[in-house]
Amino acid sequence: MSKSELLGTEKISKLLIQQAVPAAIGFALMAINMLVDTIFVGQFVGKFGVGAVSIVTPIAFLMSSFGMAIGIGGASIVSRAFGAKDRERANLAFNNQISLALIVISFFALISFIFKDQILLLFGAVGALKEPSEIYYSITMIGVPFLSLAMTGNNNLRAEGKANQAMMVLLIPSILNMILDAIFIYGFDWGMEGAAWATTISFFSSGGYILYFYLSGKGELKVMPHLFKLRKAIVKEIVGIGSVSIVRQGSISILVVLLNHTLFVYGNLDGIGGENAISVYAIATRISMFAFFPLIGIAQGLVPIAGYNYGAKRFDRVQEVIRLSNISGFFIASFLCGLLLLFSDQIPYLFVDEKSLDIIPETSKAIFYVFMGSFLVVFQLVGASYYQALGKAIPALLLTLTKQLFFLVPFVVVLPKYWGLNGIWYSFTIADILSAAVCYYFLHKGLQKMMRREM
Repeated sequence: MSKSELLGTEKISKLLIQQAVPAAIGFALMAINMLVDTIFVGQFVGKFGVGAVSIVTPIAFLMSSFGMAIGIGGASIVSRAFGAKDRERANLAFNNQISLALIVISFFALISFIFKDQILLLFGAVGALKEPSEIYYSITMIGVPFLSLAMTGNNNLRAEGKANQAMMVLLIPSILNMILDAIFIYGFDWGMEGAAWATTISFFSSGGYILYFYLSGKGELKVMPHLFKLRKAIVKEIVGIGSVSIVRQGSISILVVLLNHTLFVYGNLDGIGGENAISVYAIATRISMFAFFPLIGIAQGLVPIAGYNYGAKRFDRVQEVIRLSNISGFFIASFLCGLLLLFSDQIPYLFVDEKSLDIIPETSKAIFYVFMGSFLVVFQLVGASYYQALGKAIPALLLTLTKQLFFLVPFVVVLPKYWGLNGIWYSFTIADILSAAVCYYFLHKGLQKMMRREM
């Protein structure tokens, strides 16, 4: 029996562990990698280096999200095709993803270099943050096309049920980046250039692994050049489902632009300095990767299970994987967020050198409020992943946007007018609570509607 067929027969709890744990480990290493990267930059470059990394990273992820979107949209088709025993359609979707990815990745790689100055200014590379941001951006963008390719392939590995191989796509670059950080930043004293080259080489390794895996014929999905010709129906479905990822990352980018400019203004008004305020938020966002890695693992793990069983019309199994995902994610996230709140006064010291201790009090406060309600984000992630697995692009998109775009953006605009920087931090807690309530409601209604089809 193939790996994909086990998605329709194995016990749901066992499947979720098999799919979610490798994904969570991969994202955990990615989170640790980002934390270590930030610690090295903070200790050996300074707080403005941390701010520069926080400015450039969302740009890199936005560019690579187009490759991820193609993978997410295509993998949803692949999962349902495997569930319906239609391998021809699965391979068609896979090979159309290859063609689409090559076109899209090449286009955005070109854009990133032509409009470098405008992009950096838009994302907040101003004042003391400008020079380190330019250094980090110019080198990191060289590796972004390989990151995009890795994200496309990663989602297809999960669609095949190959969670361990998908984990390797994240594990290899994470470990390599941490080793290279130590060598380039600490050993060679290359500063921002060292951090950037460590990141870029890690992106190369991730994309290289995907190329090796599929070109060597190890997957159930096969590279078939005669299927490279784009099919309108397939492309339309890939774009429809994958657009959820694009809009999600786009909304995050809009939020980053808004936050960085708002932080700069109110940081100056509150007397801690605009660049300092951006660096404070940079530390909080790096920590968020650690807080959310189990939830992302669970959300990633449920997609192939739900997609396969929905295609096989085993709706009871779809409902079960959603239930287990919500329960396990809630308790894990509650524990991790509790730790962050408990140690919010001590954590900032990891990320700054002796010259940057002035931002410690504000950073402690930011960590506390940013993560006060973050354990509830599990309902948004599971809800969006459920609709993504079913190939329902619009509901997945709307649930994806609830926190960042529908709630957080308006609160970030309004609340600082009354409470200054504190208003920005309060916005995160309020947005987490409201978005969780909305997402849980629509997830529950969706499951009820699906189960009525089985009756």
